[in-house]
Amino acid sequence: MPVISAKSRSFGESVIRRMTRVALRHGAINLSQGFPDFDPPAELLHAAANVALAGPHQYAVTWGAQNFREALAAKQRRFMGLPIDPDKDITVTCGGTEAMMAAVMTAVDPGDKVIVFSPFYENYLADAILSGAEPICVPLRPDASVAHNFIFDPSELEAAFQAGAKALILCNPANPTGKVFTRGELETIAALAERYDAFVITDEVYEHIVYAPFEHTYFASLPGMFERTISCGSLSKTYSITGWRLGYTIAPAAVTDGIRKVHDFLTVGAAAPLQEAAVTALNFEDAYYKELAETYHGKRELFLSYLERAGLSYVKPQGAYYILIDISEFGAKSDTAFCEWMAAHAGLAAVPGSSFFKDFEDRFIRFHFAKKDETLVAAGEKLLELKDRWEKSGHRVR
Repeated sequence: MPVISAKSRSFGESVIRRMTRVALRHGAINLSQGFPDFDPPAELLHAAANVALAGPHQYAVTWGAQNFREALAAKQRRFMGLPIDPDKDITVTCGGTEAMMAAVMTAVDPGDKVIVFSPFYENYLADAILSGAEPICVPLRPDASVAHNFIFDPSELEAAFQAGAKALILCNPANPTGKVFTRGELETIAALAERYDAFVITDEVYEHIVYAPFEHTYFASLPGMFERTISCGSLSKTYSITGWRLGYTIAPAAVTDGIRKVHDFLTVGAAAPLQEAAVTALNFEDAYYKELAETYHGKRELFLSYLERAGLSYVKPQGAYYILIDISEFGAKSDTAFCEWMAAHAGLAAVPGSSFFKDFEDRFIRFHFAKKDETLVAAGEKLLELKDRWEKSGHRVR
């Protein structure tokens, strides 16, 4: 029998998506894969219902329907402060996942190097490998001087650029840490990208989920950075429509030309009826985004209150909707074994933290809190029993 390619053998399946299947098998509350259990905005649902009857139902323009690109450009101009051209700078993709894949494939050639901060969203290494590139991981380490924060060492980052990196992938706000990069940190990255003539590919799908006093700065908005940045975004998290698979890239026209060719041969185009319906959401006023951040702030505080009562150590997120929990005190064989046990015996599903780190690290598991308050309360009650259940199953909390 023929052997599959080396690159497809060089990485494993998505641990995040596998944990959703584990949750389903055990009937556990799924706080692993980051999708809401509440409905999108009512206006968006009504628009989708109308489109189901009225159409369009055939292909849109490959790089995105005209009215969708115009609405997206208008929204992102407001938030990014950039003169985005809907005809030259935007490519609509099948989710942020395809946006990232198309961006990496456009920016690098086989044999090039790509910088990724660790811990990272698991897709990034696969994106690099599938593009024939070599990932170079630069660690984000806990900052002893600032609680609940991760920082990078500028000298380590420069060494990665000196090794010949053609691009850097930047997730901001970050998954899984919840880190929001400061303007100073972004300026350090910008100076190095310019010095070593590299692209910066940003994953900014959590752009509107940021908790005060932290603020999100779009990397492309920094002086001189638009010309070397591929900004990747998605409607999934902002409008609670992860299943619609609508994403996009924003980049200079010459770069966008390359992205559009890659996108065309990857997927042809994103779903035309969903683009039509989503224009409704892209036209929301700024009050929607303020309310979104406030809603998630409330969910964060609710979930953190249970972690505090349960006596669990955690990394408090500055943005996005994930929380890393330190499970060192449980003395589990591994983070994966603990997550399997927790789904089966405690009714909660999380992601083993080791899937986010380049080097061996199994202290953490990742929960998310993009759920109805009643779901978070139910999960919280299970968290309060977690240590007792662990000890009753024959283990010991240190």
